[in-house]
Amino acid sequence: MESWIKSLKTDTPQEGFELAIKLAQKGVEYTQPSVPVRKKLRPKYSKNADSLIAASQVISIHFQTVAAANNYWKSNFE
Repeated sequence: MESWIKSLKTDTPQEGFELAIKLAQKGVEYTQPSVPVRKKLRPKYSKNADSLIAASQVISIHFQTVAAANNYWKSNFE
C-alpha cells in the first residue's frame, strides 16, 4: 500500500474531521480492497440505519484521535 498519511496534525477542527472521514474510508479500503465488491455492497449499507450509525461511530473515534493529536486545537482557538 502507498504511504498516504503524513500527519494527524491539522490546522482546524474542520480539517481534523475531514481527516477522520478519510481514515474511516481508508479503513474500509484496506479491509475490502476489491472496488467491485465495495460498489456492490454500498447500496445495501447506504440505506441501512444501523450501518450508517456504525460508520458515524468509526468516524467519531477517528476524530477523537485526531483531536487529541492536535491538543484539541487549543492554541488556535483560545
